[in-house]
Amino acid sequence: MALLLFLVGAAAAATGDFADIPKLKARVTDTTGTLSPADIGSIEARLKSFEQKKGSQMVVLMVSSTQPEAIEQYALRVAEAWKIGRKGVNDGVILLIAKDDRKLRIEVGYGLEGAIPDAIAKRIIAETISPKFRNGDFAGGIVAGVEKLTAVAEGEALPPPAPKKHVASSRSSSLSDIIPFAIFAAIVAGVVLRKLAGRFMGAALTGGVSGLAAFFIIGGLGLAVVAGIVVFIIVLLTSFGNWGNGGGGWSSGGGSWSGGGGGSSSSDSFSGGGGDFGGGGASGDW
Repeated sequence: MALLLFLVGAAAAATGDFADIPKLKARVTDTTGTLSPADIGSIEARLKSFEQKKGSQMVVLMVSSTQPEAIEQYALRVAEAWKIGRKGVNDGVILLIAKDDRKLRIEVGYGLEGAIPDAIAKRIIAETISPKFRNGDFAGGIVAGVEKLTAVAEGEALPPPAPKKHVASSRSSSLSDIIPFAIFAAIVAGVVLRKLAGRFMGAALTGGVSGLAAFFIIGGLGLAVVAGIVVFIIVLLTSFGNWGNGGGGWSSGGGSWSGGGGGSSSSDSFSGGGGDFGGGGASGDW
């Protein structure tokens, strides 16, 4: 069946007679303008929470029509283009709604065909989603369908989600942004203390305070000691020049620290994980 649909899709693609597939940017894609921003945000949050907990990816796509293609053929092309689900695990699910055609399909990846066989997918469509669609409640039908699908998918034994690595890298990035400013501030403070307490004592005080601050920020005693020693040496050496008077040594205009380099984006971008589909699932109407 999957091979037949693939060949039909290939023939349609060769003649240019096929429906467009929107770009994947989020877990919920509505090209019809049916769902409100609040509806989309709520469904998106449910799907994101499921993915974080289970590892599986589930998406919703609403289009006006899949014509001239059958919805099964179009769904397979979407699955091939979007690659929903983890690579090698193939645990993706696509809920596709063709609003003007009054048809919908649940496309299931290989890895979830045990938890969501064709018969279960058919029942979810007929008993949960379609009744609400018939009453014009598209958001309610999608939410109810997503709840059923995530509930049955929970029963499938799948590899756990990969541990998040960006947390540590984010902390490291934050520290790398703070450290240059902290060193600069320590040096400036050291110059003042050097003038008040003398060259050696001023450098020692600055090094001690810097080491203590580093201990509370970084949390490692060894790194704190190193930081204190480095600041002590820098402040001690700067005392041999004329600070800010143009006589060699440190100059306030000779290079600046910028907080704008290497910034990170907080946007929650979404993409498929490389999952494969084989035509499993079910179709229906309302």
